[in-house]
Amino acid sequence: MSEGEIWLVIVLLAVATFIARSSFWLVGHRINLPKRVQEALRYAPACALAAIIMPDLLMNNGHIVFGMTNPKLIAGIAATAFFLVKRNMLLTIFFGMAVYTFIRLGL
Repeated sequence: MSEGEIWLVIVLLAVATFIARSSFWLVGHRINLPKRVQEALRYAPACALAAIIMPDLLMNNGHIVFGMTNPKLIAGIAATAFFLVKRNMLLTIFFGMAVYTFIRLGL
């Protein structure tokens, strides 16, 4: 691929991204989403976060590990339980990292 073709691809991808992202601002006020779709979109951030976090929690040394030998999974479960009790996200992060560090160091 020549240098000119690479720049052409970069420019076309930038234009496509701009069109896709700005289309909601330009015509979004004219489009009404059905109530069911609006309700479903409320869960999109949580689903995206779960899709990012779960693979990391389940992977240990490049393999999926569901057992008690996976310190990330144990810390994630402990942090989830802590959050359900305390309902404080910042404390949950500290607690989860403390549990993970404690398990990793074998204290």
